[in-house]
Amino acid sequence: MIRRVLPGAALAAVVVAALVIAGAGRSHPSRSPAARAHAIASDLRCPVCQGLSVADSPSPTAKAIYEDVRRRVDVGESDGAIRSFYVGRYGEWVLLRPETSGTGALVWILPVTALLLGAGGLALAFRRWRREPALSATDADRALVEAALAAADPAPQPPTGAAG
Repeated sequence: MIRRVLPGAALAAVVVAALVIAGAGRSHPSRSPAARAHAIASDLRCPVCQGLSVADSPSPTAKAIYEDVRRRVDVGESDGAIRSFYVGRYGEWVLLRPETSGTGALVWILPVTALLLGAGGLALAFRRWRREPALSATDADRALVEAALAAADPAPQPPTGAAG
């Protein structure tokens, strides 16, 4: 029983550890205002480029958003309030990294779940294939094939007809 559970438990421990490590670097209360503004702008998608963050985009719109973020940080707004403002203005797609709670959690959970279910399905299939004995033809099978071949390929008949 332990041999069956141990690989799954080890995989779950690795996934949890990775999520904890990834989440540990998210809160930095002692960052400078410039670093906070850059971090927030890095999490926002440029409305014009859409493939770049506001911090990386050279477009005038991204530069205006970056300056607005910087102004909001200087005024003392929280990171969450600034992100919420832009989500309210542009929608959820403006976030380069979806939220990890609510419906945004599905974006993080579903791929991991699909991967684990796929790996589990493959493991079960491989185990089943290993347990099944290799099938081989019996004498009855061979006799059946020979009879079918004989019926399908009649022996050549000598030509009949007028003598010449």
